[in-house]
Amino acid sequence: MATLLHIDSSVHPHEASVSRDVAASFRKAWEAEHPDGKVIYRDLGTDPVPHLEGPAAVAGFIAPAEHTPEQAEAFKLRDELTSEFEQADAVLIGAPMYNYTIPSTLKAWLDHVIVMGRTTGSPTRTAAGKPATVVASRGGGYGPGTPRESFEFVLTYLDKVLGESGFGLDAEYIVPELTLAEGNPAMADLVDMAKASRAQAHEAAELRGKALAARFAN
Repeated sequence: MATLLHIDSSVHPHEASVSRDVAASFRKAWEAEHPDGKVIYRDLGTDPVPHLEGPAAVAGFIAPAEHTPEQAEAFKLRDELTSEFEQADAVLIGAPMYNYTIPSTLKAWLDHVIVMGRTTGSPTRTAAGKPATVVASRGGGYGPGTPRESFEFVLTYLDKVLGESGFGLDAEYIVPELTLAEGNPAMADLVDMAKASRAQAHEAAELRGKALAARFAN
């Protein structure tokens, strides 16, 4: 029975969040094709994990058998989150762009599961090779050749953390853009492009969800 780890990080509820909406298309397709699969869900927007603090950070560089009582207690959450990540066969992450980068709640989660010698920094990284799907929504346009290309710190950051230099995941990015167009008069001429981008994102998420579910159902 395959396990999907689904992380949402938008501060907005589903009806107001494109990243949640598109990620839901992936999950719906996954569950339809793989109804017996397990889903571990964390909504960092409504139930954020605490930011990483000193004792927990230090404990990540020390073998568990050598932890002090304080370090052992501090490391419990990191171990819980990391174990969820490790046991998942596939990972789904909703990562909207806030102020040019990922939400701080998602960064906090990543800080907990980036464990040197375990999930990264080791030839035997415990999550390497897992497929990851990231829904990276953004209110404007930040693609190659756009005026704000250099302001894009979502894909550029996540590619380093999730990819070969970090966890070693097989990551695919779905990027619905111009999500603010329908509510911003200054972007009125971009509404059609925004709708097309969102529709393409839903289609890509559904196809990806079906394909991965089929892979793990066999």
